[in-house]
Amino acid sequence: MSSEGLRIGYVPEHFSTPIHFAQKHYGLHATLIPFPSGTGHMITAIRAGEIDIGIGLTEGWIAGLGKEGIEGDGGYRLVGTYVDTPLCWAISTGAQRPEITSVASLKGGKIGVSRIGSGSYVMGFVLADQQGWLADKTHFSDTVVLHNFENLRNAVNSGEADFFMWEHFTSKKYYDAGEIRRVGEIYTPWSSWKIVASTKLTKSGDARVKTLFEKLDRGIKHFNEHQDEAVEYISTELGYTEPDAREWLKTVKFPAHTEGVKNDVVRNCVSVLRKAGVLVEGKGLDVDAMVVKVCIAK
Repeated sequence: MSSEGLRIGYVPEHFSTPIHFAQKHYGLHATLIPFPSGTGHMITAIRAGEIDIGIGLTEGWIAGLGKEGIEGDGGYRLVGTYVDTPLCWAISTGAQRPEITSVASLKGGKIGVSRIGSGSYVMGFVLADQQGWLADKTHFSDTVVLHNFENLRNAVNSGEADFFMWEHFTSKKYYDAGEIRRVGEIYTPWSSWKIVASTKLTKSGDARVKTLFEKLDRGIKHFNEHQDEAVEYISTELGYTEPDAREWLKTVKFPAHTEGVKNDVVRNCVSVLRKAGVLVEGKGLDVDAMVVKVCIAK
């Protein structure tokens, strides 16, 4: 069994705080690799063998395994739950876009996304489905791939895109600065963050995955018991204001035990994504094949 540290992909936002605590206080032996552009980029990286573990958005991981035409075994499996609460996606447009007055006015517009298959892409279809735009095929005129949050903000101001979706608190400081404008919000109808492991790890029964869960559980417990330390880290290292960090703390719940994924959560997500046209029944992996219980090799 390898004694090397796992290479863990994560999104360097406020949600990553327990990962930081797991490494700082509890000796998580890992190389933490930031992916500011999000889950879609991590899917590419884990399939390319660049990371062993990914901690990202539920809908991105599931869409990646549920699509038709995935190569080989798909490259990864869901193994753990990182956040129990839903994610609030804020819907944003440019500061000087008076023609965009509400979510309804986005129908037929250009949606900006970080990557095809990312959370920002998948949730566009969920929004269109909730708004009733999919039935007559008039949901969006174009999907503009912009790779990262900064490019998305620039695009809605230049007119390259009409709107995009990103996590609420990460977007908020740009509303406060007048750079972009909030049009609305949409919550994921599922718990928001999952942990995936490469199929190489899940097939080999690598003990480091079990150790990872133990360290993350301790990092989460520390987070829950030391909220002032969490606020200080989020506001000094991650670029959020202290009031926003405290407000976010009221909205988020991490699980006491990160190991394992409830099949019902995956089944519900797949059902919504099929209804939204992101996934097609009979294509990609079955729900039961997306989730793996980590077993340690003897």
